[in-house]
Amino acid sequence: MPLRYRSGTRSGLTPTAAPKDEPYNIIPVDNQLTDHPTLRFPEVRAANEALRDVGDIRKPPYAQWQPSMDLLDWLAIFFCFQHDNVRNQREHLVLHLANAQKRLTPPPDNVDTLHASVLRRFRRKLLKNYTDWCSYLGKKSNIWISDSSRSSSDQRRELLYVGLYLLIWGESANLRFMPECISYIFHHMAKELNRILDDYVDEYTGRLFMPSLSGENAFLNRVVKPIYETVNAEVESSKNGTAPHTAWRNYDDLNEYFWSKRCFKKLKWPIDVGSNFFDTSSKSKHIGKTGFVEQRSFWNLYRSFDRLWVMLFLFLQAAIIVAWEERDYPWQALSIRNCRVKFLTLFITWSAMRFLQALLDAGMQYSLVTRGTLGLGIRMVLKVVVSAAWIVIFAVCYARIWQNNHGRRWTAEADSRVRLFLQIAFAYVLPELLALALLVIPCMRSFVEQTNWKIFDLLSWWFQGKSFVGRGLREGLIDNVKYTLFWALVLATKAAFSYFLQIKPMVRPSKLMLNLSGVEYEWHELFGGSNRLVVGLLWLPVVLIYLMDVQIWHSIYSSFVGAGVGLFLHLGEIRNVQQLKLRFQFFASAIQFNLMPEEQLLNARETIRSKFISKINDSIHRFALRYGLKGHFRELKSHQVETHKFALIWNEIIAIFREEDIISDSELELLELPQNSWNVRVIRWPCFLLCNELLLALSQAKELVYAPDEWLWHKICKNEYRRCAVIEAYDSIKHMMLAILNVQSEEHSILTVLFQEIDHSVEMERFTKIFRMTALPQLHMKLIKLVNILTKPNKDVNQVVITLQSLYEIADRDFINIEQLREDGLSPRDPAAMSGLLFENAVKLPDPSDDKFYRQVRRLHTILTSRDSMQNIPANLEARRRISFFSNSLFMNMPHAPQVEKMMAFSVLTPYYNEEVLYSREQLRTENEDGISILYYLQTIYDDEWKNFMERMRRDGMVKDDEIWTTKMRDLRSWASYRGQTLSRTVRGMMYYYRALKMLAFLDSASEMDIREGARELRSMRRDGGVDSFNSERSPSSRSLSRTSSSLGLLFKGHDQGTCLMKYTYVVACQIYGTQKAEKDPNADEILYLMKQHEALRVAYVDEVSTGRDEKEYYSVLVKYDQQLEEEVEIYRVKLPGQFKLGEGKPENQNHALIFTRGDAVQTIDMNQDNYFEEALKMRNLLEEYKVFYGIRKPTILGVREHIFTGSVSSLAWFMSAQETSFVTLGQRVLANPLKIRMHYGHPDVFDRFWFLSRGGISKASRVINISEDIFAGFNCTLRRGNVTHHEYIQVGKAREVGLNQISLFEAKVAGGNGEQVLSRDVYRLGHRLDFFRMLSFFYTTVGYFFNTMMLILTVYAFLWGRLYLVLSGVENSALASNSDNNRALGAILNQQFIVQLGLFTALPMIVENSLEFGFLQAIWDFSIMQLQLSPVFYTFSMGTRVHYFGRTVLHGGAKYRSTGRGFVVEHKSFAENYRLYARSHFIKAIELGLVHTVYASHTPVAKGTFVYIALTISSWFLVLSWLMAPFVFNPYGFDWLKTVNDFDEFMNWIWYRGGVFAKAEQSWEKWWYEEQDHLRTTGRRGKLLEIVLDLRFFFLQYGIVYHLRIAAHSTSISVYLLSWIYIFVALGIYLVISCTWDKYAAKKHIYFRMLQFLLIILGISLIILLLEFTAFGFVDIFGSLLALIPTGWGVLSIAQVFRPFLQSTWVWDSVVSLARLYDILFGVVVMLPLAFLSWMPGFQSMQTRILFNEAFSRGLLRKIPATRK
Repeated sequence: MPLRYRSGTRSGLTPTAAPKDEPYNIIPVDNQLTDHPTLRFPEVRAANEALRDVGDIRKPPYAQWQPSMDLLDWLAIFFCFQHDNVRNQREHLVLHLANAQKRLTPPPDNVDTLHASVLRRFRRKLLKNYTDWCSYLGKKSNIWISDSSRSSSDQRRELLYVGLYLLIWGESANLRFMPECISYIFHHMAKELNRILDDYVDEYTGRLFMPSLSGENAFLNRVVKPIYETVNAEVESSKNGTAPHTAWRNYDDLNEYFWSKRCFKKLKWPIDVGSNFFDTSSKSKHIGKTGFVEQRSFWNLYRSFDRLWVMLFLFLQAAIIVAWEERDYPWQALSIRNCRVKFLTLFITWSAMRFLQALLDAGMQYSLVTRGTLGLGIRMVLKVVVSAAWIVIFAVCYARIWQNNHGRRWTAEADSRVRLFLQIAFAYVLPELLALALLVIPCMRSFVEQTNWKIFDLLSWWFQGKSFVGRGLREGLIDNVKYTLFWALVLATKAAFSYFLQIKPMVRPSKLMLNLSGVEYEWHELFGGSNRLVVGLLWLPVVLIYLMDVQIWHSIYSSFVGAGVGLFLHLGEIRNVQQLKLRFQFFASAIQFNLMPEEQLLNARETIRSKFISKINDSIHRFALRYGLKGHFRELKSHQVETHKFALIWNEIIAIFREEDIISDSELELLELPQNSWNVRVIRWPCFLLCNELLLALSQAKELVYAPDEWLWHKICKNEYRRCAVIEAYDSIKHMMLAILNVQSEEHSILTVLFQEIDHSVEMERFTKIFRMTALPQLHMKLIKLVNILTKPNKDVNQVVITLQSLYEIADRDFINIEQLREDGLSPRDPAAMSGLLFENAVKLPDPSDDKFYRQVRRLHTILTSRDSMQNIPANLEARRRISFFSNSLFMNMPHAPQVEKMMAFSVLTPYYNEEVLYSREQLRTENEDGISILYYLQTIYDDEWKNFMERMRRDGMVKDDEIWTTKMRDLRSWASYRGQTLSRTVRGMMYYYRALKMLAFLDSASEMDIREGARELRSMRRDGGVDSFNSERSPSSRSLSRTSSSLGLLFKGHDQGTCLMKYTYVVACQIYGTQKAEKDPNADEILYLMKQHEALRVAYVDEVSTGRDEKEYYSVLVKYDQQLEEEVEIYRVKLPGQFKLGEGKPENQNHALIFTRGDAVQTIDMNQDNYFEEALKMRNLLEEYKVFYGIRKPTILGVREHIFTGSVSSLAWFMSAQETSFVTLGQRVLANPLKIRMHYGHPDVFDRFWFLSRGGISKASRVINISEDIFAGFNCTLRRGNVTHHEYIQVGKAREVGLNQISLFEAKVAGGNGEQVLSRDVYRLGHRLDFFRMLSFFYTTVGYFFNTMMLILTVYAFLWGRLYLVLSGVENSALASNSDNNRALGAILNQQFIVQLGLFTALPMIVENSLEFGFLQAIWDFSIMQLQLSPVFYTFSMGTRVHYFGRTVLHGGAKYRSTGRGFVVEHKSFAENYRLYARSHFIKAIELGLVHTVYASHTPVAKGTFVYIALTISSWFLVLSWLMAPFVFNPYGFDWLKTVNDFDEFMNWIWYRGGVFAKAEQSWEKWWYEEQDHLRTTGRRGKLLEIVLDLRFFFLQYGIVYHLRIAAHSTSISVYLLSWIYIFVALGIYLVISCTWDKYAAKKHIYFRMLQFLLIILGISLIILLLEFTAFGFVDIFGSLLALIPTGWGVLSIAQVFRPFLQSTWVWDSVVSLARLYDILFGVVVMLPLAFLSWMPGFQSMQTRILFNEAFSRGLLRKIPATRK
């Protein structure tokens, strides 16, 4: 690659001229003489000239300056930037400035000069974060420029500032994740720039100042690389993310170092690499965590959301105080003085919770305290001391209130003490009152937080801590009122529900239980002094439900609020074809209003008054349009421009439907809006709208035979489509019949006169008088016969003649008065002609190649014959959905579209690693072990689309179907790939943007003649080439939009293409594309093919270049396909400081490619997404949202609606799709409005590119903590005062996982990511900085959702283990036997289980959203079908996945990226694979709960009452069964007997296979078992301690059971429990003896092993006989002992795993491993038993297949089963 700068004297760089033929990206900026369409725009030339206007600034002294150089070259020479970085940013800057100048309204007077306002706005936006940073640190900004000055020197300086920042950013590599670090670099380099510009004299050398950097790539090597190497060293110390977060600094830590002034003192400039900032080895000098320490603990939830927990616990305490008085209503209890005084204890609880908060802050953040941050340490200590002091003050004051005041009367002294307490309490709550006041006045709070005054800094230091981000997060007053009302309603409902249905019913039973005496314990009770433990256990599930049920109420109210907002947005108003027909006549007006730009006066300036009037007019127009008050098509004529524009757009949409094979050729003709031809006088509506209308008109004419013309015509015209059908049919018949006759023939003259007579009679309104209406049905039948003949491939002219003769005879006999025939010229002049056939020699059919004529005949045939209402057109459900959504969106509120020239430019960025690009022939044909190939799967799932595809192939020349594997192989691979989750599908979808922009650009500037000719040419292109642009981005429709017929054609040549190139770029970040090319990977060839097909597609990748032994250089490379050279060309190559992947892979991949994106916005698209042409038409409307204020801010992220397109694949995919759809529509809608807390959850969102460019990028990348990288972009946006909105008039397709294992891996990834979010600084800061109600919204829609799901499962555990305690201890028997009050008490407690059932309401959002968009009945039907397909089993199972991985991540870590795979799940997953995936997360937990249920049922007297027991445990048993059976219910062939047998054999082989060092978990149980313990290796001491505490519950089961064995003889001595351990030790000893003898004798001397087995059996039988004879031992005790032994053994085993570091080197560890293997065999058998039974039972396999897959595939799959067995 030629370098532009070569070695020189001082700077090491000598400029050389850039080669003129150097490849370019979008604009050939380096070669202005190139004939390129973009260079014809004056705005491009103006931006380029501004850069080249170097003026009289000082030239580099040690480099030769050339006239062709510009300001960026000047910066590059002085500051040693890379050549390709300069080229990249030059085009970047020119393109942005040119686009910005194009958008100026009104346009500047001199378009050839860059307008000052364009550059000023850009500079302010780009450097806003830098100026805020300077203000925060109290540093003077180094942007020395006056906003009021407009001199050329100031413009030059502004360009230099902007160029300098972009060059720094473009070369900063991984430092782009550290925006304040870049600000620090820019600050010092801008200072040096200012000294150069001001000819500053260096005081040390006495010469003109020179920058501190010199040498080739000095900026990269001396500025970026030292910081990069520090980041790299920290990442290496993280041990691939397994080290605790406290042990290393992540991106945020390093960036937040620049939030304090010490960075100036320590780092200096030039950067001092000896600073302790760069020291990663010495612990004494090493700078630790900065700003925040991520400690792994559930206490983070309390720390981050302390206000929430304070509210919940204080209300709980208050409710208990009030309910304890046992009055009917709370206000009755509050009338009691003692009750009111007890309320003062709330302040003690409040202060205690603050003390806990202060302790947690100090305990978790103490490592932040260093010499430089002593203030932080002082604050921590003061917080603890002050909060402790408040506890003492409140406790002492409260105790003094009750001194000497135990009676009912209150003394004056007591009253004075109460008043004193209240005065102290007022002082305590004064800050909260201040916060409340600031909440009411949000702008005041924002001012306080954003200002840098010292007094406010002090307040912030004490209450929140000083932070650069998180200031001024308050919303406007209106938004504040909306979300406050929402939460007031939610909390009021929760308070009433909790008090009356949770807390109040528990008071009476609790009092009775506390007063219960004489409890006969059935074991050795350790806490027998009182029943407080029992009461605590009874209250525990109630309290857990109380803490989490806000989630349920939030979900319920969100559903209804979201539905209300959706109604106001007019969602779901057009749901089907029938509703589409009603609105279709308004389509042209709707498209013109929304998608076509308004014509604006050149010099019109917008004022507040004009904006207001415009908004009012828009609202009126939209209202009238929506309800059909004006803009009817009746007012539009077929020749109007608007009609032609609408036809072009509509037909292009339908043509693309045909390209995608979601409609057939016949449906294409029915749906298209044909161009006016055959002199038809009305708009030619699509046939599906006109169907049946002509027949209805005929029936009306038949009924009104003697009615006057006016009356009949009035009846027909009531329906617009009927009117048009009648007129079009008549005009078409007239043209057709004259066209098939020889013009010179007498018959032609006869028909001409006949039609003239008809026209004249209609005009004179005498048609019904002159003509007999009774003949119309006969004429209609004969016309149908004639058209049928003409539409046949082989046309019989004789039949045509006969039919014409019949028509003439009917007209002669029944239609017209015979006497007038000869007078009017309607009969032959020669009577002899009547002897033969009249039309025998006159018929002359058009040539069969005249497709235009016969296409119109087919249309006439449809109008004449269609009798049904065509509700099933189009037949494909996806086509219907897309048409309905697009048509509905046109009547929703959206900004007006600007012209393409004036729209915001944007890019799309897709990260790609090594996924499928295009399915290969082998992948399509290869069958899996179940006999299913991908192609067979797709053919059955998409049966209609396959038929359409084959029809298209035959039309394109395919003769035999076998040719699909030869000549049409590429088409076949594309067809299949476009139905999978492949890169080619994503690229095709995203390139619809480019295709849409080309059409819109043509329509924007084309004349009326251009549009008519374009439509005509487009139709001819489709006729000639068919709609075969399936694999081509430059489709016929795109190529056809030319202006060759216009007199201005030469002027406009290339105009549209140049505009579109400047407005849209698609960059795919193919991370390893270079490696793929080197290795000849087929994916590389397919990526090259995609670039070849799509002009606007660019590929960015990281190139590794070996420079020596074990040394590599890394480059960010951008390539494209050059259409002229017909090869791939390299555009830019920017050197990186090292390996680019330091953090999480996906955000790092996005980051390296981000420098190659262009435009004001960037849309982030994942590899599993798709797009639609009709939605791409609305993109410029969406980008206009950036100009609209939403609240007090303009948007920085535009949220876009998603459509989950994988819902039709299987029932699982449908469940996942329904759940995801409600989240990405209704959920996001409510989050954006009214809650104002929407983040960034996925990848169709559109980012304000320059806003994020200077604030850390579009994601975060720190290892592990940012594993859910997407949402951290939303966190960062909110913390930096961005605004995230949501828009539902546009949608993007998205796929979801379709198999249970894929879904579980995805859920595990998300749950693990949320577990890491709990620890993150972003969540902590949002929890503290947001106002109270937005904080609630944030909690319950992010980490709180996962935490509350876990609380729900813990409630089940607490309830069951609590019940087990009651029954095994004997308390339950005593309580039930005592009296009926105690029975009532227990009944009230049992009813608390009902609360858990409220979890069903979490399905409410899905039902409400479906009701809104598809109708209530359809929503209920879908919901019912989902229940029949066992969706509750799936959702319950998914809940277990989330709980397991969320809890494990918070406690122990272990979150990681889990590749879910994007393929189709049509193969059977083995039992061993399912066991590996679900054993720890589901199976063992389900077995535990099932065991607890079994023990409880065997001992409780409640089980005797069947109904009571079922009501008590049904939900828990359902959870157990769901967790055990879901992996097999949703597994293809899950209940096939042969596969079940084979699976068990494979499972046992896997269990016993020991493997070697390199064995994988899939091969060896032992390897898998060790991997399952990885979280215990990385967890801290607290995590291990908590794990041990949780494992102790298994010993309790043994403790309770042994006292109920018959051998215990009802003894309650502690010796019974101690003696039970003898049984355990004996069992363990026997196991060890058997293990040792097996290893020693089983192979060679097996007779000894057999003898030992015999002796042990004899000994065991003898022992049982002795126990039966001499003790109370019974056979039941054997099973009871097993129930006690198995949980105890598992508990010992679990604790041994925690102590693995100490045990692994001893002989004990081998026994632990052997015991663990036996337990996994036992668990596997327990899980396998119900599976084997269901597999053995006939019919279950067929039922399961129909449940799992849709009907079409089920039939095919069931046919394959016998073949598979064979």
